[in-house]
Amino acid sequence: MTAFRSDGYVRLRDYAVIGDGRSAALIAADGSVDWLGTPDLDSPSVFAAVLDPARGGRFLLEPEEPFTVTRRYLPGTNVLETTFTTGRGSVRVTDSLTLEGDGTLGPMRELQRRLDGVAGTVPLRWSVQPRFGYGARRPRIARRAGVPVAVAGGDALAVCTWDAGEPQCADRAISGRLELGQGRRALLAMPFAHREPLVLPTRSDCDARMEHTVAAWRGWSRERSYEGMWRDAVLRSALALKLLIFAPSGAIAAAATTSLPEHVGGGRNWDYRFSWVRDSVFTLDALLRLGCPTEAHAYFWWLMHATQLTHPRLRVLYRLDGGGDAPERTLPFEGYRGSQPVRTGNAAGGQVQLDTYGELLQTGWLYAGAAGRLDADLARRLAELADFVCAAWRDRDSGIWEVRSAPLHFTHSKMMCWVALDRAVDLCERGLIRDRGSARWRLARDQVRDFVETRCFSSRRRCYTRSAGSSELDAAVLLGLLHGYARPGDPRMRATVDTIGRELRHGPFVDRYSGEDGLGGAEGAFLACSFWLAECLARTGRRDRAIALMDDLIGLANDVGLYSEEIDPDTGAFLGNLPQGLSHLALISAACAIGSGGEGTGG
Repeated sequence: MTAFRSDGYVRLRDYAVIGDGRSAALIAADGSVDWLGTPDLDSPSVFAAVLDPARGGRFLLEPEEPFTVTRRYLPGTNVLETTFTTGRGSVRVTDSLTLEGDGTLGPMRELQRRLDGVAGTVPLRWSVQPRFGYGARRPRIARRAGVPVAVAGGDALAVCTWDAGEPQCADRAISGRLELGQGRRALLAMPFAHREPLVLPTRSDCDARMEHTVAAWRGWSRERSYEGMWRDAVLRSALALKLLIFAPSGAIAAAATTSLPEHVGGGRNWDYRFSWVRDSVFTLDALLRLGCPTEAHAYFWWLMHATQLTHPRLRVLYRLDGGGDAPERTLPFEGYRGSQPVRTGNAAGGQVQLDTYGELLQTGWLYAGAAGRLDADLARRLAELADFVCAAWRDRDSGIWEVRSAPLHFTHSKMMCWVALDRAVDLCERGLIRDRGSARWRLARDQVRDFVETRCFSSRRRCYTRSAGSSELDAAVLLGLLHGYARPGDPRMRATVDTIGRELRHGPFVDRYSGEDGLGGAEGAFLACSFWLAECLARTGRRDRAIALMDDLIGLANDVGLYSEEIDPDTGAFLGNLPQGLSHLALISAACAIGSGGEGTGG
């Protein structure tokens, strides 16, 4: 590809991501690190040029003459390899947030950029422009033991160089240039720290960490058990999800970024660096299917700990440290191509979304099936959640899509209330939950189904609608099939799959819903919905159609196999935060279901 920027921005499709289990960085195709939070994935940024080229900060690295770009992840890894080709030669850049050799999470955090001359001679320039605290804190740049160091409050980073030109320290940047010939190697290492000692590494230390990082990722990939259709895409999705796991707690972030727009120039810009309960079923199921028991166990118990803090009520989302507060505020950034406001925090955390109770009970049910038992305290809590659903299912809520219009009786929410009660009954019948209320749960379950079948199904449209009494559509009702409210042979669900495919689908793209949501502006097609439709087609016996749709969807990934939250159907442009965990989770779920003949996690 030919890398270029328009008004300082690159296409969202042109970003790749690297990470180390604590933070993640976005790297543009032109070699610029345009996003990095420090010290953690959900921390304030030190590089945020993706949101504001002038004030956000970046780590620039590029040839000084016109160039083209090819890139890939080293096979089986999250280590990025970018090859720049100019009229005079080519250079390969290997980027990684490196891992410690002993596998522990020590204080060392490091972004490494290794440069190798492939052919000819290429002049390059680099510039580290730190802007700590979302650009709010001006760094002080000085030298320590001859090494340039930028400091702001409790944050610090160093720029260590070997054969990469003499670093020049300016007011707000550390820069250099070099000419790299064939067979030569240069190295840039940026260790960073937050309220901890800043360790200045040796070159041999850096080389050892890079080699260990590659080996560690490949070792992890070799242990993944999936051997079905679209294996490369499934493995890349698994690696993308691994980058979203916050290793200190086991939580999985919905995405690595904040405020990347659902419509360029619009206001649908949200912070996704939190863990949503709605994703929990897909998350645990994917980890179990891919042979990730350590990650599955850590995630499940993080989820149980986080939800205990607000029990029996559930928050829509939780911070990666398990906290339930996510106050929303606006940052003084321009926003991606002028998309404002730029937000940190997420006010949706305070909404009522009744579907979350179904997703949590379904997740507990999956875990119990894998483990063969439930801890007594956990069993008691799941029973209390079922009791809560008995009392709350009649309420209106904001639904899975977090609309900011008036609450409604959303069909998907009611379906998931049914799932919550059904899973509690099943766990009780299997002796995994003490029988303290199963008769009440059965009665409420029947009442929920009667509500859905009499008030949320349109005989005229021959499908389940978005909410009780409406004629609008909602792709989220597909989850009624995927999570077990409906059986594959159910004629109403089969007709709903057909109606959504006919009216919300455009080519491979599926809109989330029709109707108002209390927000201005437009959005792209939500990728997870497309994968859900493919899985539903497979489960309802239309496997050939499911495979054809999946083939189209696999082709929508960017050049390194990543997906954003949404895609503009007209232009193919990525929209929304990235990499988007739910997009990759839905891909894994659909691939597994299609490959196994349509079987899934539903009861």
